[in-house]
Amino acid sequence: MGIQRIESVTYGIDDLDECVRFFEDFGLFLVERTDEHAVFETLTGQTLHLDTEPGPLLPAPVEDGPTLREVVWGVDTREELARLVDGVGRDREVRTSADGVHHTVDLSGFGVGLTLARPRKVTVEPRRANAPGHVNRWNQALEPLTRAHPLRMCHVALNIAKEGRDEAVAFYTDRLGFRPTDVVEPMGVFMRAPGDDDQHTMLLCHRPDRVGANHIAYEVPGFDDVIEGGNFMIERGWREARRLGRHTIGSNVFRFLHAPCGGRVEYAADMDRVDDSYATRVHATTPPHHIWALRTNRDQDAPAS
Repeated sequence: MGIQRIESVTYGIDDLDECVRFFEDFGLFLVERTDEHAVFETLTGQTLHLDTEPGPLLPAPVEDGPTLREVVWGVDTREELARLVDGVGRDREVRTSADGVHHTVDLSGFGVGLTLARPRKVTVEPRRANAPGHVNRWNQALEPLTRAHPLRMCHVALNIAKEGRDEAVAFYTDRLGFRPTDVVEPMGVFMRAPGDDDQHTMLLCHRPDRVGANHIAYEVPGFDDVIEGGNFMIERGWREARRLGRHTIGSNVFRFLHAPCGGRVEYAADMDRVDDSYATRVHATTPPHHIWALRTNRDQDAPAS
């Protein structure tokens, strides 16, 4: 089948202590730390690498300051892995590290890695909800979650240049097997990996016309996790990047935070699931960013006295 999921991501950073504090608060699990780097895990075994001195197998940063340096994609079989490595190696260098990851670079300058997927099973039981005729919680009050622990990295969004955008997208579709799900002509292309059933696994966004990290989304079990996870981060002093809402494309509930490693991170829940019968939608104009976003009376001008 091919690529199943994001296997790991690496950021080049300046302040390791601040980044470690951020992702501990965010709910990831620290599994390794030295003076130069730290490694976190999601519940499904994906890894986040934070490096003050990224290794020579990674390309130069695509923008100034801390930023995303590489996304490693997990492939289901050795045969598919070999086929994909051969494909990307037709016109670019591919170097293999001791841990079996094959490293190359996409057309925008982001590092791209390929390796065998090593998913860890996790049991998810979303909070039971009640509605007339659909009562799923009897004689049981809900307890606060307080904070979130992401299940997995579910998608990555990268900013790319407008010039050459079709070729940048084709690298992922033609070489790596990604399938466009929503093509937003003024903005970018949403794609899903062949082994993933999320509505999108990746977004290449040309709207800002500059190369850089946009965000990585982390799936949590449900709506409450998005709310309480974001609240916990704000209480810990981190800055929200976008108000709570529900996206139009993908339909997921979201909450974004500015990350000291570069770009933003997103708590996400209830993403659309699709299969191979889902036809690519082409949008001549950009759909609204969200179906809804949190509003309060404070958003309105104060009444005249």
